[in-house]
Amino acid sequence: MVSCSNNLVWECIKNNNSFMKKVNGRSKRSGTMRFSVEKGNLRSISSFKQSGLANTQAVGISSTDKDTAILSVKAAKKAGSSVAVRDIAINKSFKKVVSTIDKTIASNYYRPDLKGDALAKFSAVYKANRYAKGVKKAVPVKKGRN
Repeated sequence: MVSCSNNLVWECIKNNNSFMKKVNGRSKRSGTMRFSVEKGNLRSISSFKQSGLANTQAVGISSTDKDTAILSVKAAKKAGSSVAVRDIAINKSFKKVVSTIDKTIASNYYRPDLKGDALAKFSAVYKANRYAKGVKKAVPVKKGRN
């Protein structure tokens, strides 16, 4: 497969792709917001920095059916092939997973700009998994005045 630059790929897919979700704003000033649900997009924002399709180095965190989390790292050398994404199971304690994410993303100079987004996404996935496993109970919502 012929490789092409990240910027060229982004220019081709930035306005139309199958992962884009356009949401109308609440007022005329806010306009339309564009979100993206592709793999490797930590913040679900349609931008070049966050895109998992346009970048040869992308990071993604997702949850599985067994209530564990997976860290997906895209290999730059194999970006065009089907084996480009390497999945790392991260189902240890919270502190160990944070250090694993730090070592994988920031300490290896892979994508240090995405470290904060990756930690925020893992925190949300971890919290959701705790509710799903029944470790932590949901707080009931109080309705009306008492």
